[in-house]
Amino acid sequence: MNLNQRIELLIELGQRIVQQDPMLESAIHHAFINNSWFTIDNIQNSLNAIAHQFLEEKKLLNWAKGYNISESTSKTLAIVMAGNIPMVGFHDLLCGFISGYHTKIKCSSKDEVLIPALISIMESIDPYSKTYFQKVDRLKGFDAVIATGGNTAGVHFEYYFSKYPHIIRKNRSSVAILDGSESKEEIHDIGADIFDYFGLGCRSISKIYVPQDFNTDRLFEGIVDYKGVIHHNKYKNNYDYNSATLILTKQKFLTNDFLILQENNQLASRIACLHYERYSDVKVVTDQINKDKERLQCVSSKNPLDGWQHIPLGQCQRPSLDDYADMIDTMDFLINQY
Repeated sequence: MNLNQRIELLIELGQRIVQQDPMLESAIHHAFINNSWFTIDNIQNSLNAIAHQFLEEKKLLNWAKGYNISESTSKTLAIVMAGNIPMVGFHDLLCGFISGYHTKIKCSSKDEVLIPALISIMESIDPYSKTYFQKVDRLKGFDAVIATGGNTAGVHFEYYFSKYPHIIRKNRSSVAILDGSESKEEIHDIGADIFDYFGLGCRSISKIYVPQDFNTDRLFEGIVDYKGVIHHNKYKNNYDYNSATLILTKQKFLTNDFLILQENNQLASRIACLHYERYSDVKVVTDQINKDKERLQCVSSKNPLDGWQHIPLGQCQRPSLDDYADMIDTMDFLINQY
């Protein structure tokens, strides 16, 4: 397949997602049965983001024009996918396919259904695309690798894939910086970044920085529409466990019965928890997040911050095609391996 054919196939895939291709319906339910964190709503959120952020014709064409992409390559890309949120590895798959690579895909046991379903739809559109994708349990016979996992897995990946060109991704967190002027609607928007995918993504907000005089009741009032999250059994179990742990260890915290808010300087927080830290000078916050750059995925704020891509409040989980994980240009990496 040449580049135009690959792009046309991806555009058609986006249209099939929007039209809810019959292959997707059974895959969605199967994925939820396999992993109850993957609710129907969360899967649909991921599918909508893929269709509208990655696969719309204008966006895809404009993005592809920015690179000197080969019509074809004999190279093979290995992709080790994470499974923390539905189809989190799709962007890597897309980059590999657009670049002309044949890909060997090792899916996470937490997300074994959805990516293969999207590949099956592509194969139904153009049977020749089947030659580009191979789902495997063990990786061998590849030229470059992209592997995503936790910090422990990342150390293993760095050792195992050290002799290959690689991108290795480990744990990252995301934060929001409030200046106190946010409206109730803007604070409501932050809720999407906190609660979408139950906060399991590296783009999920796990900590907020707030001015010294910020009233935390404003946060609770703004996110009240997300209270239904507590009815998810696994989320509630985590909420109950973390609440009990904090009480037993005599730590201070606030709660609205579905989110634990704790003053804490750590970036990462547990499920159903959100850390906050007060500041008197935003420059101190900027200096701190610059020091933590290697541990951060997104920094969301009402106004742009020097040295960071501006991500408006509520938009962390809607990355664009050129919003690369860990700020490493995946396309540039792949093209340089030709």
